[in-house]
Amino acid sequence: MANNIRRIWDADPDAAPKERQSFSDDVVGRFRSGRLVKMNGKDVPESLNEWRVTTGDPVVAATISELLGGVSGEWETDKEDNLQVLTDSATVAIIIEPDGVDASFKQFAPGAGLVHHCDGFEFLSPEEDKGQPCKCPSLVAERKLQADKLRGPKPSVDVKFRLQDAPDAGIFRFNSGSWKLVEALGPLFTELDKHAGKQVRATLTIENVRYTPQKGPRAGTEVSYNKPVIKVLGALEAAEPADLAKAA
Repeated sequence: MANNIRRIWDADPDAAPKERQSFSDDVVGRFRSGRLVKMNGKDVPESLNEWRVTTGDPVVAATISELLGGVSGEWETDKEDNLQVLTDSATVAIIIEPDGVDASFKQFAPGAGLVHHCDGFEFLSPEEDKGQPCKCPSLVAERKLQADKLRGPKPSVDVKFRLQDAPDAGIFRFNSGSWKLVEALGPLFTELDKHAGKQVRATLTIENVRYTPQKGPRAGTEVSYNKPVIKVLGALEAAEPADLAKAA
């Protein structure tokens, strides 16, 4: 009987159901800490308290929903990741790939694309400028001031990782332009260097910060903002089952 069932596809092999391809080594989705919402006819950025994950694979979307909560649905985009899950989780247990964290500074100009790409000291591209001093300020506060005035590049921190609870689902990306994350890169790279060449267990969290300034134009008014936080827990191969359960 099984052979007869398979033969119904012989006339049109292209219509036969195919096994799902394995995407375990591909980037299958992106973790995002914000989105654009319509306000008075304009797209306005909105910061989120829980992770938003976009993907083009319904199986990946279902996996995210199962692990982090939320319901998969379509969103308006011209990219391949047309599915999104607004999760219920501010923290996700991840496995950072070796050399999985990349940080640089980038500036884009309308109609010209990427016009400045450096590591804070030297140009990384284009090739003819690579290795030349970028002349960016040494202090992060001064770099931020230049970027706010559109006179300098903004940070671009890119993290590639797997889900600790579903490592075979594929590789995910998180890209951030957070200056707060830039300030934490020194300690982060120090921790990652302790496990060079190895997969590393970590948590990726949207952390809400609240404080009341005592000085300045907003003195006495509560300020609230979200920032991404990466906490390194140790090398994957050194993990004990109890540690994995605690991190999850």
